Amino acid sequence: MKKIFYLLIIISLVSCCKKIDTPPTPPIEIDSNNINVSILIDLSDRIDPKTNPNPTMEYFQRDTEYIKSIEKEFLNHIKTKKIITYNDQMQVFFNPEPSDPKMNHFTKELKVSFDKNTSKDYFSSVEKKYSELPSNIYQSAINDGKFVGSDTWEFFRNKVKDYCIKGDHRNILFILTDGYMYHEDSKFSQEKKTSYLTSKLIKANNLTDSDFKTTIEKNKLGFVKANDNLNNLEVIVLGINPEKGNPFEEGVIKEYWENWFKEMKIKNYQIKSADLPSNLEPIILKAISGKN
Repeated sequence: MKKIFYLLIIISLVSCCKKIDTPPTPPIEIDSNNINVSILIDLSDRIDPKTNPNPTMEYFQRDTEYIKSIEKEFLNHIKTKKIITYNDQMQVFFNPEPSDPKMNHFTKELKVSFDKNTSKDYFSSVEKKYSELPSNIYQSAINDGKFVGSDTWEFFRNKVKDYCIKGDHRNILFILTDGYMYHEDSKFSQEKKTSYLTSKLIKANNLTDSDFKTTIEKNKLGFVKANDNLNNLEVIVLGINPEKGNPFEEGVIKEYWENWFKEMKIKNYQIKSADLPSNLEPIILKAISGKN
């Protein structure tokens, strides 16, 4: 009888010690009306009016106008909301950081956020900052003359999730670049894929004819994947500007970026060539509004 009693106790204890299944953590709900806008600026020598002059409109001036359009549509979006629902932010990044210590101050001032306690005066303050400070950033980089390249690959590898993605927001990243990607500290290759893209590399890979897509696919060329599961990030690349001499270079650049985004699970992206700000403003408007 005692054996049966002890056996029942043991069974009871084992039953109590069984692991209790915990329900899975529910996914974070994204409120598409709350937007988190980031702007990544390529401060390589593409912006230098001496190295890359454009008599119609210099490329750094185009960039500043793109940024003004982004700021304008960002504020327009917020103005369509009820004050109690304000939960939006915008910021500017560059990678790597320029040597000018004032750059930290500029980016700090350009990081703006809106919540239910935001005053009406804050709108005009943001407009003023975005009409003045971006020009200061470009002028500082041009005057400094130490164009250290564009480490966009490293930004996507180590910073994009922390800097540009908020789990409960619609996240939009604008990249202002000519499409080339290079920095000596992040220059490497894995098999035939690379962390960089230059005109010299395009020539070396024989991507100079109309069959460049086949060559890319056959030889497994492209950017090394920098991250994964970036499905909660929308990316708009503005300013693709290929070097002259290869009529297919622009297509190659866009193919590299497009394949890279797909590999990182970025579903919503656009890659646009350098154009006058008035032509790209409608694209920026649609990108922020989310309306086709």
